[in-house]
Amino acid sequence: MSTIVFQEHKFVGHLEKLVKEQDRGALAALRRGLGRPPGSSREMDSHVLPYLPPGTSEKQEDAYYIVGALFAFWHQGNDTVNPNPPANIGASLHVMVKQDVAADTSNRKPEDKWKDAERRTEKRLVTLLNCHQDDLPDHLRHTIGLLKSKEIPINWLQLLNDVQNWQRESRDVQRQWARQFWRNFQKSLDPESK
Repeated sequence: MSTIVFQEHKFVGHLEKLVKEQDRGALAALRRGLGRPPGSSREMDSHVLPYLPPGTSEKQEDAYYIVGALFAFWHQGNDTVNPNPPANIGASLHVMVKQDVAADTSNRKPEDKWKDAERRTEKRLVTLLNCHQDDLPDHLRHTIGLLKSKEIPINWLQLLNDVQNWQRESRDVQRQWARQFWRNFQKSLDPESK
């Protein structure tokens, strides 16, 4: 395991420990970073800086601050750490659509329920996938807030990695999120995959 991956695991482990120990003060300190430029909320420093890999770039450091704040936001009022979260944000949004369809008590056809639920979530996902690195914290905050409201788990380790790699020319992160969102729909709609 590389030093960077080790530090990422260590950081997310620290965040999860704060939840398990119900350290509300530390989580509140992390939440103070919401809506502020990464690294500008000094209360977060003691929960972020010790976990940065040596030689961390500003972009990588910003990712730790962003994910730390979002983690604390999602866990506000929720003391559960999910050991098996969906693969990435695209997969979490797919889970949300499945929940919306299951909660739809109308007499419409299942395919129509899927299309409506997918359409609502698709707009948010596409906006997120198209956003610039500078706008990512705000778009993520809104998306995480929506997932939080439905208690849908987030893969925080993957999110940390994805935020660090958001601006790659290949757009691998965006492609993976889109794949997890739309490929899963085929599986959900295919009667033989159930």
